[in-house]
Amino acid sequence: MANSFKHGIHPPEKKEISADKSIKRFPFAPYLVIHLAQHIGKPAKAIVKEGQEVQRGQKIAEADGFVSVPMHSPATGVIKKIAPMLDFDGKMSPSIIIEPHPGSDQNVLVGREVEPDSLTPEEIVKAVQEMGMVGLGGAAFPSHVKFSPPKDKPVQTLIINGAECEPYLTSDYRVMLEQAKRILRGIKIVMKALGAKETIIGIEDNKKDAAQVLKDAISVDDSAVKYVKVEVLKTKYPQGAEKMLTKALVNKEIPSGGLPADIGVMVSNIATVSEIGELLPKGQGLIERVVTISGKGVDNPGNYLIPMGTPLEFVLKHAGVNEKARHVIFGGPMMGKSAAYLEMPITKGASGILVMTEEEHAPKKQKVYPCIRCGECVNACPLFLNPSRLGILARNDEFDKMAEDYNLNDCFECGSCTYVCPSNIPLVQYFRVAKKVLREGRQRKQQSIAG
Repeated sequence: MANSFKHGIHPPEKKEISADKSIKRFPFAPYLVIHLAQHIGKPAKAIVKEGQEVQRGQKIAEADGFVSVPMHSPATGVIKKIAPMLDFDGKMSPSIIIEPHPGSDQNVLVGREVEPDSLTPEEIVKAVQEMGMVGLGGAAFPSHVKFSPPKDKPVQTLIINGAECEPYLTSDYRVMLEQAKRILRGIKIVMKALGAKETIIGIEDNKKDAAQVLKDAISVDDSAVKYVKVEVLKTKYPQGAEKMLTKALVNKEIPSGGLPADIGVMVSNIATVSEIGELLPKGQGLIERVVTISGKGVDNPGNYLIPMGTPLEFVLKHAGVNEKARHVIFGGPMMGKSAAYLEMPITKGASGILVMTEEEHAPKKQKVYPCIRCGECVNACPLFLNPSRLGILARNDEFDKMAEDYNLNDCFECGSCTYVCPSNIPLVQYFRVAKKVLREGRQRKQQSIAG
């Protein structure tokens, strides 16, 4: 069995900044902004009104279709406003603004306990949707959709992503160290939903202690020891990507344009199954998540359990931003997004907040040189694409050719090509623009046909 994948890169890990920091609960902000579009698919629909009192954990927005999830109130308080607010992409997104009650103990009083063993696979999928559960690794894909593969593509193997290959991020690492029992409960629930026969937890070898904690938990669980195993993988970026992790653990390749279910596999993030193991039996919704706050620009780095909707400004204030801070990123440095404004809230897909100094972050104005055809990007690409050629086509606006002849849509934007390019060419940014142009072109075509 393979213990890694071919190509990839080895950026400085920088995990020592927060790795030894246990999970701590974050205080409540004076106001919380709950975007109703925190996931791939249709935004949730608000079911509360301005001025209404809500309880912590209460459903405040319902799913609008199958590829959608509800939202729950992260705090006991009052609905101050329901209005569009800026999202990560600078677009106006429907949102609910909540003002927490300062005197509330903020206990979760909403929820009805259920016994997962008594639920059918279909009932588990529905319960996962009612939790508002999405992938917590960053993609924020609705989990219940993942757990509903086509009937003609049965899942044999559940792969749990504990790689956490992005530099700086340690939230999944702390979850593995501190929530092993929850993880195993979640795995059992998801396996029943999928009808899977085995589970493999993939963890990079820079987190051997976390791997041992999970192995020890499995060894004392009579049922888990039969079908759950931990595999330690070589530390390499992007080891945690769905295609790379599948190749490393079961030595199978997800087909181009296909899904893991095409080869009998399903991949889920370690924090996702931990939350399912904790919340589904209680009948509660997802209202907070573990977030790594790191970088040399903060005085109090660590791993914090932060309520959804907490504004970035409040987070930075309590993390202790210092005078060296120059750049803020939501997520990891490779695939994360720059923070455009201080009101940006914590969402379900926010695994980290990095506050970087000039020394840590590349200068804003890096001169871009012509491609010298060195092949470094080709050697780094984990999908064996030709980023150099794709970049040249992108600069010439040949987007259709990129997709049709050079498999642009297989690119999952890991940024390895950009990282190694000696000419400072922002290849992954070119690819994102190209994909956006192609998506908008398809939408216009569909609208013209429908109209």
